[in-house]
Amino acid sequence: MVLSKNLFKMSVENCSVLVPDERIMDKIYLIRDQKVMLDRDLALLFSVKARRLREQVRRNPDKFPPHFMFQLNESEVGIMVSQNATPSKQSLGGSLPYVFTEYGVLQLANVLNSKMAVQISIKIIEIFVRLKQALTDTLSLKLEIETIKKKLQNQDKNIELVFSYLEELITKQENNPPRKPIGYKIIGKQTLS
Repeated sequence: MVLSKNLFKMSVENCSVLVPDERIMDKIYLIRDQKVMLDRDLALLFSVKARRLREQVRRNPDKFPPHFMFQLNESEVGIMVSQNATPSKQSLGGSLPYVFTEYGVLQLANVLNSKMAVQISIKIIEIFVRLKQALTDTLSLKLEIETIKKKLQNQDKNIELVFSYLEELITKQENNPPRKPIGYKIIGKQTLS
């Protein structure tokens, strides 16, 4: 990523312009049913070396409980390499990388203690919140669609019932002998004088 190294040499005040939301969103993965970011991606965004980032995590293990961060296993790394067009395990840092949840990202910014890390972590947290909101919106939309489907199924059943009643009426009429007309009968023509 040639572009990103040049971008981080600029000032912290411009970081919202420097790192587009789409770049951060592309670096969020779903692993173990959690939205996480890789340590190498965070190091790049925070403008620190990945080695230093991992070093700070190892120095502060009590600040990173399992729901903040975890280390990938071999099979997860294999999936990352195959599904995300990552050329090799080496591009993930060579060893089994750490991944951070949104809580871990914030804690990592506190541990690294740099203005850039704080600014970028705020932006990342905002994106995580937007992703959660999109998921919530999607779920509520699915519920509304299910409600509409149920109503349509009930209406289909009602329409089928009406048609079956109409069919019964038509068959009854066809099977019954013609009825005698009721009312006054006119016998011949009478004239009034």
